[in-house]
Amino acid sequence: MDTATKKVWFVTGASKGLGLVLVKQLLEQGHAVAATSRNQQELLDAVGTTTSSFLPLQVNLTDESSVQRAIEATIQTLGGLDVVVNNAGYGLSGSLEELTDEESRNNFDINVFGSLNVIRQAMPQLRKQKAGHILNISSVGGFFGSFPGWGIYCATKFAVEGFSESLAAEVKAFGVHVTIVEPGYFRTNFLTSDSMGLPKNQIDAYKEVRESQQFHQQEMNGNQPGDPEKAAAAMIRITTEPNPPLHLFLGQDAYDLARTKLNAVQQELEQWKELTVSTGFTA
Repeated sequence: MDTATKKVWFVTGASKGLGLVLVKQLLEQGHAVAATSRNQQELLDAVGTTTSSFLPLQVNLTDESSVQRAIEATIQTLGGLDVVVNNAGYGLSGSLEELTDEESRNNFDINVFGSLNVIRQAMPQLRKQKAGHILNISSVGGFFGSFPGWGIYCATKFAVEGFSESLAAEVKAFGVHVTIVEPGYFRTNFLTSDSMGLPKNQIDAYKEVRESQQFHQQEMNGNQPGDPEKAAAAMIRITTEPNPPLHLFLGQDAYDLARTKLNAVQQELEQWKELTVSTGFTA
């Protein structure tokens, strides 16, 4: 790789899953990578390299000063900042009635506010250099929310979609791109117990929620159709495009669910058009 195409990447949640796969591919391709985890040693062990182009960082994403130090260290140590990947996050299963305020807020703290902390600290550099690309990892569950037992998780990802669309409009004038990555089911450890939260107080009446939990933990876990190596490669490719998409769905399942949602909204929009447009003042 020539120096003109080498970029400095900042990837959160890099000690496992899609983040780890992405970091390994980037390093193999000659990019410089700053990667974050709650545990620096765990990150070092997972990546398995100590090259000068790899900067492992122990970061608490809910602490903005911790994020600020990480961004500053990236720029100082690796010489810049080109691509920011907000990948850190975790799943949370449980009905809206079951999940406590604390459980729900904790999911938002990492999945939403952690990403906002990174964006807030990274944007001054990207704005100053009038170039850069922010990839916010959402989920097809941030576009299609009809999954019983995943309401809070979907809400966090819907939030990511919303602020990312606004961010894209805000930073376009500075030459900064934003892409929302919306994966379907990929074969990572996302559905394992250390990456997915369950409600402390389960309510037996929610039959569909229990069935969904069992399906994800017992049947889907380890059998996801998506290849994380191909997902990481797609994300890297997007950063080389002169006009990258705002929305990047990954996986046949994500494509199919997105089409289902779009068709359903279009059908309802037309079915209720008369009532919708009847609510304005009459001339």
